[in-house]
Amino acid sequence: MAGLSTPKQKISALIITYNEMGYIEKCIDSVSFADEIIVVDSYSTDGTFEYLKKHPKVNVIQNPFENFTAQKSFTLKQASNDWILFLDADEVVSEALQKEIVDTVNNPNACEAYWFYRKFMFQDSTLNFSGWQTDKNHRLFRKSKAHFTDRKIVHETLEVDGASCILKEKLTHYCYKNYEDYKGKMLRYGQLKAKEDFYKEKHFNYILMVVKPTWKFFNHYVLRLGILDGKKGVTICYLNALGVLERYRELKRLEKKNELAYYLVMP
Repeated sequence: MAGLSTPKQKISALIITYNEMGYIEKCIDSVSFADEIIVVDSYSTDGTFEYLKKHPKVNVIQNPFENFTAQKSFTLKQASNDWILFLDADEVVSEALQKEIVDTVNNPNACEAYWFYRKFMFQDSTLNFSGWQTDKNHRLFRKSKAHFTDRKIVHETLEVDGASCILKEKLTHYCYKNYEDYKGKMLRYGQLKAKEDFYKEKHFNYILMVVKPTWKFFNHYVLRLGILDGKKGVTICYLNALGVLERYRELKRLEKKNELAYYLVMP
């Protein structure tokens, strides 16, 4: 009697978006091999939602954005399949990585989750250093074996019940479209990190507001060789440090707002 063949594992590709025109088109094309593509949009105003609505392979849902962890957890619940490929809208899966993903999920000895190293793109050229050369993220995992921890609201963290492995092929990350776009992104991240700190009852500190951004720039530009990326390295390292500075500015604003509210309700 011939042995039964193992059924092909299905993959759900998940993405969250907000004003991602110029990024999302490449991302969607690169995950067209998935069995379903679900995008949760935070009420984009630049045509992203309209583009996705018309796309024949995409199921797009709109949901208000609270924070990255909440949005990704909501998106994960929409998936029909156990194997999840969760991308950011500015990430692209190469043909070689597509093949590795399909082969991996159909391997009976597959791990429960996989880290992806990323190749960073500054517009259309590679960013080789500037602190990103060892960056890796969970992007492929079993829904039944993983969830996003609610202890972080930005740079969301996946908790895995089981083993995590690393794929060989890199994910391409188009991190930098233009100066204002990247600056806005870093400021938003900084503000969310401040909220995270505030909820954890961490307090504003003037010394940290000076030291932390300075260290961020020095670490990424000098120690992690951003200087070898030329002008691109200066720009990226400066804006990353600006995001750290914004974190402390926002924490200070939140504390002042909280103090004002306290005095207003005092009898």
